[in-house]
Amino acid sequence: MRSKINSLINIENLKEMEENKYLDFKSSKIKASDLAQHFSAFANAEGGVLILGVNDKTRELEGTNFITKDKFNDFLSSYKEYCSPMPKVEVEILEFINKENQKDKIILFHIMPEIERVIRTNNGTTYLRIADRSKELRGEDLINLEYAENTRRFEDEINIDVTLEDLDGTLLEKYKEKIHALDLSNEQVLKARGFLIQKEEKQYLTNAGALLFSKNILQFYPNCRVRFIRYDGSSMQVGKRINIIKDINVEDSILKIIPKVKEVISAQLREFTSLDEKTGEFISNPEYPEFAWLEGVVNAITHREYSRQGKFILISMYDDRLEIESPGRLPNIVTIENIKETRYSRNPRVARVLTEFGWVRELNEGVKRIYEDMEASHLSKPEYSEPNNNVKLVLKNNVLVRRLDRGIELKNILRQQEWIKFDEIERKIILYVLEKEKVTRQEIENEIKKSTSTVNRKIKKLIENKVLIREGRKILLVKNI
Repeated sequence: MRSKINSLINIENLKEMEENKYLDFKSSKIKASDLAQHFSAFANAEGGVLILGVNDKTRELEGTNFITKDKFNDFLSSYKEYCSPMPKVEVEILEFINKENQKDKIILFHIMPEIERVIRTNNGTTYLRIADRSKELRGEDLINLEYAENTRRFEDEINIDVTLEDLDGTLLEKYKEKIHALDLSNEQVLKARGFLIQKEEKQYLTNAGALLFSKNILQFYPNCRVRFIRYDGSSMQVGKRINIIKDINVEDSILKIIPKVKEVISAQLREFTSLDEKTGEFISNPEYPEFAWLEGVVNAITHREYSRQGKFILISMYDDRLEIESPGRLPNIVTIENIKETRYSRNPRVARVLTEFGWVRELNEGVKRIYEDMEASHLSKPEYSEPNNNVKLVLKNNVLVRRLDRGIELKNILRQQEWIKFDEIERKIILYVLEKEKVTRQEIENEIKKSTSTVNRKIKKLIENKVLIREGRKILLVKNI
C-alpha cells in the first residue's frame, strides 16, 4: 500500500529506506509524549515524515495491533496534546498484513515546515532536525532559530502572475519520476508538496514552485541567475588594465541552472601534474576537488535569499582561488563557527526537491566534506565570510598547488633519471628547490632538518647527477639555467 500524501512511501519499500533529515521511524512501543520532540524537530527544520509502527533498528513492521485503543488514539492526537503551538500535521494510516496474517496498520505523520512559528514541546524544549537526529536547541542557538523563522516567508508566498501553463512539463515529469509519482497529475503533486495553494476558490503557485519549474524564469524572477567571471591573475583590474577572460551569465530555473553552471566551471578548471614522492610517478590532480566547488555552488543556489531583487550569485575565478558569493547572510541558526555541523535551510521546499534530484546532500555531509576534500587535496581550508550581507565561500590554491603546475617541468628534467635511485632526503631537496626556485644551502638545511655534512653530501650527489646546479650562493634546478 502506498501513501497518498507522499508517494515515495509504500509498505513494500520501508525496509530499504534510511532515516534522514526528512524521515524517521519509531516503534509503537514508544510513549505518545515522546513523539513531541520529533514533531518539533521536523517542523522547525524542513518538514518530514514520522512513521509509527516500524522498528527503527530493524525496519520490522511491528504495526499497532498489540497496543490498546486508548494508546492508539493518544498517538493520533499526540502532536496536538504534547506540542505548543500545535504543528501542521497530516495524519495517514496505512494498512498491511502482518506476520500473523492479520490486518494491521502503521501511522504516518506528515509534518509541514513552519514559516513564522517555533514549535516546542509542552515542557518548553525546542528541537531541530539535523541529519537523521532530532537535536535539542539551547541558549544562543535557540534565540537564532526564533529570528531565522522570519526569513522563510518568501518561498511560500503565492505568485499571482505564474500559472500552471508557465511550468516546464518535461521537468515536472522528471520530478514525478524521481518521487515515484508518475501516476499522479502535475496538479496533485504540486499540491502535495505545497507548491500549489488554494485561496478564495482559486489556485496559485508559490514562489518556490515557480522558481523550480518555470519555463521562462526571467519573466518572473530576473535575479534567478549565476554570473561566472574568470580573471587573468589574482586580482580584479579595471579600466585599461581590465583582466576579464570569461564573463558568462547562466539564467534558468533552479533545477536547470545547476547542471549548466557545473558545465561552465568544469570547462574552466585546470589539471596539474605532480610527482608522487614515494613512487616517482607523475599524477594529474584537479585544480579543486569537484565535490568542494560543486557543493559550494549548490548551496549558494539552494539557500540564497531570492527575495532580494536585483541580486544574483557571483562566481569569480582567479589564478589562485575560486570565490562563490550568494545574496543573503547565513540563516541565523547557522554561523561561520558552526557551519560544518549545523544545517538550516532558508528555502526548505526548494532544498527538499533538490535533495530528491540528488543535488543537495543529506546527513549533513555537504559542508563538512568540503573541508575534508580540500584537506585531502593538500589545499587550504575553505573560507566562509559574510561581506555586504552575502555569504561568500573562497577555495584557494595554496603553495603546494602553485607548485604542481610546474611538476611537468620537473618530469622533463628527470626523464633521463631514475627517481627511485634518489633517497628520501634527496627527493625532499629536489621538491623544495622546485617550490622555491632558488635557495641557499642553509635554507635547505633548515627545511629538511639534517646536519650540514649530510646536506652538503646530498647536494653534491644531485649536482653530479645534473639535477641541481650552483649559481653563486644559490642552488637551483638545472631547468632554471
